[in-house]
Amino acid sequence: MQWKQINPNDLSSPDMHKLLIGSVVPRPIAWVSSMDRAGVGNLAPFSFFNVVCAKPPTISISITYHSQRDAGRKDTLRNIVELGEFVVNITTEATAAAMDQSAAEYPPHVDEFAEIGLTRAPSVRVRPARVAESPISLECTLLQTVPVGTGAGSATLVLGTVQFVHVREDIIDDRYRIDIHALQPIGRLAGLSYCYVRDLFDLKRTPYQP
Repeated sequence: MQWKQINPNDLSSPDMHKLLIGSVVPRPIAWVSSMDRAGVGNLAPFSFFNVVCAKPPTISISITYHSQRDAGRKDTLRNIVELGEFVVNITTEATAAAMDQSAAEYPPHVDEFAEIGLTRAPSVRVRPARVAESPISLECTLLQTVPVGTGAGSATLVLGTVQFVHVREDIIDDRYRIDIHALQPIGRLAGLSYCYVRDLFDLKRTPYQP
């Protein structure tokens, strides 16, 4: 079998980006609602997203550098740093088109909720609204930001503490287990591609026997 051996130092930032997002798949999508100091809402998707731990309940979002924004910060990052609050809305098959539209390059003063026609739902612990069309929303406060690199290709890792959770009743049971078939999440791949989460399988782990 032949292997392509790649030294990251030999690749441009765009090529390294393509290699990483094509390799680390599928990725969950954080549909992040935030707000600036003037109260203007913002909504944007991020697929460099995951869970960090359960105590305290913590999630991570990596927000890449944006050359056309002040200090290279996307509107979402600027809002999170300024307000210290945000909401992660889980993206599903039903909200996929709206999520994708919210990734367009809207000016900072444009509220994606109004532009796309989404419903604002009040949050309980934070000021930014959640997306009513999303079956799961995590209200978060900013725990920490970690800058990684500088300039094009760099990012800021955002760690958020989950303060409140909204889950649609038909997708959760009394033991707090989410029905993945009812949730119908989607995953991010490379380029313009996404994937469904429909064909599931279980693996029974064999305990180690010394």
